[in-house]
Amino acid sequence: MGRTASPIVLGIESSCDETGAGLVRDGRLLGHAIASSMDEHARYSGVVPEIAARAHVHSVRPVIQRVNQAGLALSDIGAVAVTTGPGLPGALQFGLAGAKGIAYALGVPLYGVHHLAGHVAADTLEHGPLPDPSMVLIVSGGHTSLILVRDLARDPITHLGDTLDDAAGECFDKVARVFGLSYPGGPAIDRAARTGDTRAVPLPRPLPGSYDFSFSGLKTAAARWAEGHVGRELPVAGGAASLQEAIADVLTRKAVAACVEHGAGTLVVVGAVAANSRVQSLAEERCRAAGITLRVPPLRLCTDNGAMIAAVGDLLVHAGAEPAPLDVSINTSAPLEYAALHPVATITRAVAV
Repeated sequence: MGRTASPIVLGIESSCDETGAGLVRDGRLLGHAIASSMDEHARYSGVVPEIAARAHVHSVRPVIQRVNQAGLALSDIGAVAVTTGPGLPGALQFGLAGAKGIAYALGVPLYGVHHLAGHVAADTLEHGPLPDPSMVLIVSGGHTSLILVRDLARDPITHLGDTLDDAAGECFDKVARVFGLSYPGGPAIDRAARTGDTRAVPLPRPLPGSYDFSFSGLKTAAARWAEGHVGRELPVAGGAASLQEAIADVLTRKAVAACVEHGAGTLVVVGAVAANSRVQSLAEERCRAAGITLRVPPLRLCTDNGAMIAAVGDLLVHAGAEPAPLDVSINTSAPLEYAALHPVATITRAVAV
């Protein structure tokens, strides 16, 4: 197969405990593969950076080989996109090194991508281009943000609210540990909550008058409630249902209010916590009542994956963004300002706007 006017973009994601690769062309997912080291972290009830980094060393090559579900030749790849931040430094470095090697060997452009922009772009692989404007709620293990998105590849991203301490996913993980549930905490809480009463425990709704998020106090309140049952059986189902309801209530109430205030007719919920059953059902209920279209990627695209990074790369290619230099480096705490995470592309778009 020869090169076409629309290049196939290889995306590589390695910001945390999952190594992902994906192939995208013209907004269409051609294939993706993931290798996770989550089981190795479960015994510690959280991600251990050194273990994650070592896992990426062994996973990058096999994952890239497995992604080729369409029977393409390596020479068919016309661009490479890779997560350059935020994330764990060792994990990011291995993914970037692999992406640089492929881009250099093939003589194709390289794009450094912001991890959270990848989560936003993941939805386009299922539902098509984002309407302008779109409200996006990003909820993952380490991030909770409410942003207004116009053209993801060209325009700056407007932050309406961000987490001030623990993210929603962190709250799930930490409370699950207190409740004696497995890691990761989000799915464990979701399962336990199925038979629980959402009103069993009176838990707070933090920062009701702001679009910012704070889940540290909610985590503490749930932990204090659990501590009050020392020596007695802990009614986990009620605690899990109450915690999940509090988090879903805060997330969806603020997101829908932001849509109404800013005239966004579409709410996109992305990130691993977007897969939570109560977050989805309450978002559907509130969006329907407000006349807002709700978009949530399928579960396979909610967690970290290479397809979402390839999707950003595909958007950047079509937008004519300047590629990154081959000496581009990682930025472990990069703010989400643009989808591309390297100075050359950012400056070029800023001048063009």
